[in-house]
Amino acid sequence: MLVLDQYKQQHPYLLALDSIIFGFDGESLKILLVKRGTENTTWSLMGGWLQPSESLEEAAARILFDLTGLANVYLEQLHAFGDPHRDPIVRTISVAYFSLVKVADYESKLSGTFQARWFSIYDLPPLLFDHADMVDLAIKRLRYKAAQHPIGFELLPEKFTIPQLKKLYDAIYNTEFDKRNFSRKILSTNLLIKLEEKQKGFSRKGAYYYQVDKSKYQQATDSFLNFIPS
Repeated sequence: MLVLDQYKQQHPYLLALDSIIFGFDGESLKILLVKRGTENTTWSLMGGWLQPSESLEEAAARILFDLTGLANVYLEQLHAFGDPHRDPIVRTISVAYFSLVKVADYESKLSGTFQARWFSIYDLPPLLFDHADMVDLAIKRLRYKAAQHPIGFELLPEKFTIPQLKKLYDAIYNTEFDKRNFSRKILSTNLLIKLEEKQKGFSRKGAYYYQVDKSKYQQATDSFLNFIPS
């Protein structure tokens, strides 16, 4: 009885899940936001509520699928946000996740049932509640992970050139890596398979396309790499 009484004395709280959805359009790193309401310019992360029968991971994957139509994408738990005043309506704890999606995949699945838009991570509008704090933490986590693990490939199409890959990492770190050092470092990981096909229209010679060696990629994802040149 004492245990049941202790449960009854506790206060119920809502548990939300919010997703920082990163995408890369070939030029800049972006975050997918949804407009809140019709009469203001407040934007928020995409999110939803934990259902009684779900684990946190199941709920995060379901919410991402419901809102974007995407499944089996990179999804990682980021942090729990529980400031008592973060939601002025009711005490709500949010568990934030960040995901990496290919912009082209998302655009082809967008239902248009809500107002969603990609924003550059360096030019974000005012965000709801503490969502700006979530985004700041997600960017720091992405930079750390991208330096240690080859997760950046999750943002690229199946085949890509080294210049395209460099543009992605330039965008993630908001810097300009040296072309030769970057190419040498990336190729030294032995994670890429060079294809016979070249990208046309961007230079006279054209740049060779590459693909990720999926077996080596999985091994590298589970281990640490000094992936980014200093």
